[in-house]
Amino acid sequence: MKLHPMSVPYRSLSRSLSTGSLFFFVGIIASPGGAGGNLLVIGAMVVVGIVLGIAYEYAYYKRFRYEITPDTFDVASGVVSRRDREVPVRRIQNVDVRQNVLQRALGIAAVHVETAGGGETEITLQYVDEAEANRLQRQLRNGSSSRSRSRVTAGDRETTDDLESGDTRPGEDELLFEIRRNELAVLSVFTIDPGASALATIALSFASGFDPTTLVPIDLLEADLPGTGLIALAWAVLIFLFAAWVLSAVLTFSRYYGFRLTRVGDELHYERGLLQRYSGTIPLEKVQTLTIEESIPFRWFGYGALAVETAGYAPGQSGSRGTESAIPLAERGRVRRLARSIEPFEREDLERAPLRARERYAFRYIGVLCLIMGVGYLLATYTEVVEDWHAFAALLFVVPVAAHLKWANRGFQFGNRYFFARTGFWRRTTKIVPYYRVQSVVYQQTLFQRRRRLASITADTASSAAFFGRAATAYDIDVTRALQVQQGLNERLQERLLERKRRRQLDRWFDGDDVGSGVSVDDDQKSHTDGLDIDGLDDGETTNGGHGSRKESPTEPEPPDEHEHEHERKDEPNETRDRPSSEDDRDRPSSEDDRDRTDGRDSSNSQ
Repeated sequence: MKLHPMSVPYRSLSRSLSTGSLFFFVGIIASPGGAGGNLLVIGAMVVVGIVLGIAYEYAYYKRFRYEITPDTFDVASGVVSRRDREVPVRRIQNVDVRQNVLQRALGIAAVHVETAGGGETEITLQYVDEAEANRLQRQLRNGSSSRSRSRVTAGDRETTDDLESGDTRPGEDELLFEIRRNELAVLSVFTIDPGASALATIALSFASGFDPTTLVPIDLLEADLPGTGLIALAWAVLIFLFAAWVLSAVLTFSRYYGFRLTRVGDELHYERGLLQRYSGTIPLEKVQTLTIEESIPFRWFGYGALAVETAGYAPGQSGSRGTESAIPLAERGRVRRLARSIEPFEREDLERAPLRARERYAFRYIGVLCLIMGVGYLLATYTEVVEDWHAFAALLFVVPVAAHLKWANRGFQFGNRYFFARTGFWRRTTKIVPYYRVQSVVYQQTLFQRRRRLASITADTASSAAFFGRAATAYDIDVTRALQVQQGLNERLQERLLERKRRRQLDRWFDGDDVGSGVSVDDDQKSHTDGLDIDGLDDGETTNGGHGSRKESPTEPEPPDEHEHEHERKDEPNETRDRPSSEDDRDRPSSEDDRDRTDGRDSSNSQ
């Protein structure tokens, strides 16, 4: 299939502007005298750049093809160099659809397909029809989720469809959350967008004519009073913070306007955005960590936010995935209920760090304050920017309060099925990690922690949030307790893996036993071998009522009756074909495709 025809003029617009600007500067340099005197040369270069941009986009449109097969998503692209990609459907983590204002007017959308692996979007379709984008999102989503249910046999399909005819019926959305107007207002007012500071700097630069002193009242600049320099600096910082806050509120309102969260089968589907519309999926079976965020204003009003971390990269966040808001803002009870619907975790009862950790925080803050006072002293000695450098000493009274708040808002819990880790005062985050999602357990101890016999334990998962230091970490706990938690996490991880392995083994076992009589012998043989788990047999696990595998222990066969053997060969050809005549034939796989399935049953011969 091909891209939408409107993608050619839309992409050509941005491409021609960039190439036209490049050829414009080249024309100025290449004109006689290098001063841009020959306007004809400059205009010709700009036209050439625009034509080349349009030609490239048209060639890109003609060479781009995509196709969805039962197992892969194939894309062929490239103008200068040809590139063919095959992405397995089972590896697809998220399929996001993005639209800005102009794209919505043209009826086109960009589709971003992301997998569990690389640090960037695997496949980007720019641009397809809006209906086609929704179809791709739905088909890839259903294809990825149906892989885990592909073992359902033909005899069980009717029963399975009847059981799933409720809320999990394909195509039937269950509304879980929709943001209200008051929640959107609170979210916009009390959320600080990181990109707002850069926009505020640019806006204030243009407003002041690139002279920051014009934003400060003239009375503060001309007055000869003590501390006027600090007052002027504080005034400039206040103006900057106000501009950043206004821009942050506007960006947040535009980003989360019309936020809706629905459940479709085993996935969460979200839609949000005012100017630029985002829609994507959060696969529940690939959730790595749940994060409950509560900043200070949100805690005042009893609100919280829920973020879901998957193994991919976050849609709508500059191409980096890891965390996506399942609930941007809601009452604390609603947040907890939705989080428990994703992972049924128990009530958290966190352990705090020892009191010597609070002393460590106090000494750390005192050291930072001494460094600030030292810098202020140097500025007051050699410059006129700061005069009363010793005024920073008043912050010493804040150090004990800050150390206590940092200590009080940190904790962890080593639960039965989940690991909890909390940190942060201004923005308190509580991470909930299932044990079967833990990839590694990291024991950390710095030089300063060794002096106070403290350590930190990190439960690392496959989420990309761990790459940026946002993994679930129990900070500054006792060394003995840290070693216990490290050992316990490893043990619980193995227990949960064995439990999930037994569950999958039972599922495959019953799927194999329920095969009807109309299924061929080869399929029946494969279905019985599907229920055997090689690792489970190696670990001492048994099936079939504790008697090992289905194949009985070899015994000395009796001499068969020749006439009876001929009668069986005539009447039951299929049965004699599956019954090996010797022990060597019994252990030999019937085909290359069944070799991996039958290897796990060879160990039963030695029992």
